This record gives sequence, structure tokens and C-alpha cells, in this order.
Amino acid sequence: MNTLFWLAYLTVTLWSIVNIIFNGSTATKMISWSLSVIVLPFLGPLLYYLFGINRRKFKLFKLKQTEKRKLYSETYKELKGGEQSVHDFKDYKQDKLASLIRKNSYFAPYEGNQITLLNSGEEAFEAIFKAIDEAKHFVHLQYYILEKGMLLDRFYDLFEKKVKEGVEIRMLYDSLGSNSLRGKVVKRFKKIGVKAYASMPIRFGNLLFTLNYRNHRKIVIVDGKIGFTGGFNVSDKYMKPISDLGLWQDLHLRLQGPVVNSLQRVFVKDYHFAGEEELLLQEKYFPKIEPAGTTIAQVISSGPDSRYPAIMQQYLAMINIARKSICIANPYFIPGAPVMEALRIAALSGVKVTLLTPKKSDSFLAKYSMFSTFEALLEVGANIFLRPDFSHSKVIIIDSEIASVGSGNFDYRSFEHNFETNAILYDKEIATQIEVLFQGHCKEDIQLAMGPFKKRSPFTKFLEGLAKFFSPLL
Repeated sequence: MNTLFWLAYLTVTLWSIVNIIFNGSTATKMISWSLSVIVLPFLGPLLYYLFGINRRKFKLFKLKQTEKRKLYSETYKELKGGEQSVHDFKDYKQDKLASLIRKNSYFAPYEGNQITLLNSGEEAFEAIFKAIDEAKHFVHLQYYILEKGMLLDRFYDLFEKKVKEGVEIRMLYDSLGSNSLRGKVVKRFKKIGVKAYASMPIRFGNLLFTLNYRNHRKIVIVDGKIGFTGGFNVSDKYMKPISDLGLWQDLHLRLQGPVVNSLQRVFVKDYHFAGEEELLLQEKYFPKIEPAGTTIAQVISSGPDSRYPAIMQQYLAMINIARKSICIANPYFIPGAPVMEALRIAALSGVKVTLLTPKKSDSFLAKYSMFSTFEALLEVGANIFLRPDFSHSKVIIIDSEIASVGSGNFDYRSFEHNFETNAILYDKEIATQIEVLFQGHCKEDIQLAMGPFKKRSPFTKFLEGLAKFFSPLL
């Protein structure tokens, strides 16, 4: 029996290591997965098969619909009525960032937008409900988490009313993030006329090819003219303290103007490959949008079917072009070697680097993986502040001039595995408003100091090291 066990263990382990060598994406992840399959008999290879295989090279990314996704992105780079609002930058920093995003994500920077910051659950959802209530033609909604509760019930009641008024409602949700939205709950929405579909549905036949790739976007589009995006999910924890983390905090954007065209393109592509309808590339879904403000805005989207890791490239580019300051707020700061080194270089070259992240976390591994990066940042002079509440915001601001708000975290999952969307705002006034909110949380009493931090217990350091070992796998 022992001989059979060891033979099976060696066979499975060697098979896994050979696959890691042939198909690994980075040396760090290859080492982590190799050690995992060695020290975790059978469990390690199983985890690698579920979460580690680079399926860009395998079935998921050879599916006909995925090839269509790529073709869609490249074919519909600019839709009718958009070119007149595309901005041509004269500033080197802005032009460099905007050009990168236009090439890696196929979205142009549009001028003439009005941006409203929504800094609490109450602000965000009241603005969303108001916009939906005033909808005349259609509402498109997409969330990673649609969770049963007060907020979802309010969406249901509002959708029921709008469908009776002749408004088309389309809804996408991630099948893993919105795991409570199955069966009767979805049927309830469909019964009133909502066209609801799961993104990347988890089924027995495709489990191994979709489980690790989630749609993490948060998007609402009303009549093709008003859009919302940012970090909020549809969950009551943003409205009242229903978990150990208390009331969740976040940042969302209300967008009005030509940039909404880009958000609509993101939704339409995802909807086409989740639902049964044809592409919604009709004029009624892409109306001509008149300027509504003075902000230049650009959408960036990225996913496992993207040609480039666009969100990671965006963050790297913003760090590299910063000359005075970099402010990052993120609940899952596990940046990986390239982004980490870029931040260290920025700090050493005189750029003020400030990181704001929650002291508490909803993930044990994420918390200790994140804390394992702090010492390397502190030693080059970066400022780190630990919020006592739980902030879910994903924000980066550089030089008080350019700000990014969206769904993309600073971790491997957002960089490589998730479908994400950020909005980049080339506007000093808006960037300053966001930075004022950011700095309002950076109090002296929550700043992390190198001396006390280095004195943390050996057990804490052990947990950080253990979590750091798994960080490339998160």
C-alpha cells in the first residue's frame, strides 16, 4: 500500500512540475507552485490544476467565443459618434498613459465629461437608483457581487416598475461572487422581464476552465448617457455593519458624457458572450452623447482574454510617470515584483509614495501577504497608513493630476485572472478632490513606523512569510 501511495505521489507530482516548467508564466509563480505540489501531496497538484494552469494557452482561450471577444475589441475600437470627443494630449505624461491604454485596452480618452464622486454606500446607491428611476430606454447593470438583502430588493422593485414602463433591463452577475443569486432569485428577476445572465457560469462541464477566472467589474449604464463604475458591489454591508469588519467603505463614480460610450462597450461585449442576444451594436444603445462637463476621462478594461495585462500596465505606467507623489488606496495590496520595484524606485528617486490600506481584512492570506510587503516599502521612505475601518476602494492618484478609480486591485488576481474595469480621470480638480478624501484618512496615529513594525512577533513574521509564499497564487 505504501509503495502504491509513493508511486502515485511521485507520478502526480512529476506530472505537475513538468507542466509548471512548460507552461509557467513567471519564475516566482513557478517556484511557488512547484513547492506547493511537493509539500502538499495530491492537494497541491489539485490546486495547481484548478488555479495554476495558464489557460490562456488551453481550452478557455481557444473557445470560439473568446476569439470573438478579441475580434470584438479590435474591430470596434471607436464606435460611431465618438471620434469628435477624443482628446489629443499635449502633456507628455498624460499622452504616454493615454496612448498605452488606447493600445492595450482599445479605449480612447474622451473630453467633455462630468464626474461626480460617490464616497459612501448611501451616496452611491441613491445616485444609481435615481438614474435608473429616470431611465427612458434601457438599463445595463453588471456586478461581481449581487447579494440577497435590502439593496437587491430595492433593485428588484425598481426594475419591476421600469419594465412596466417599457424600459429594457439587462443584468450580468458573476456566478461565484453572486453565489446567492441562483435558482429562485434569478428566476424572480427574469419573471418580471429582466434579462439576467451569469458571467463565466460555473458548471460541471467547464468547471476547470472557468473557476479561476471571474468577472470582477461593477458597471451601470442608463440610456447610454449616464454611467457608474468603481468599487461598490450590491451588498448590504455597504449600508450597515453586518459583519465583523463593520460598515464597508468604498469609492464610486457617476459619469456623464462621451466616456459612457466606453463603459457601454465593456458591458455589451460581456453581455453578448453571457447571454443569448446578438451584439447590441445598434444606434439606440450607443446614442450620440453631447459634452456634459470639462473632465477628460478614459476607461481601461482587462481580463484573462486580453492580449496584455492592461490593469497592471496601467498601474506601472502611472507609477513610472509620477514626478512628485503617488497615493494608493487598496484593500488587497499584493503587487508582485515588477510593481513593487517600481514603487521602490519612485520612493528612492524622491517621489512621495503613500499607501492607505485597511488594518483588518476579509481574507487571512491577503492580510498577511499584504503586510509582508510593508518593510521593503518603509525602508525606502514610503508612508503607510492602516485604516481602522474596512475600505474596499481601489484608487491611485499621481502628482495631484491624474486619478484612477475602479475595480482593479493591486494583486495577481486582478492583474491576470479577473475581468476588471477602471476609469482614469485627467483632471487636476477631480484628482485633488480624491486626494483630499485620501489624505483625510492618513492620520498620524495610524501611520506605520519602521521601528515598531520591525518588532512584531516571530509568529506574525512567520504568518507573513507563509502568506507571502502563497501570494503569487492569490
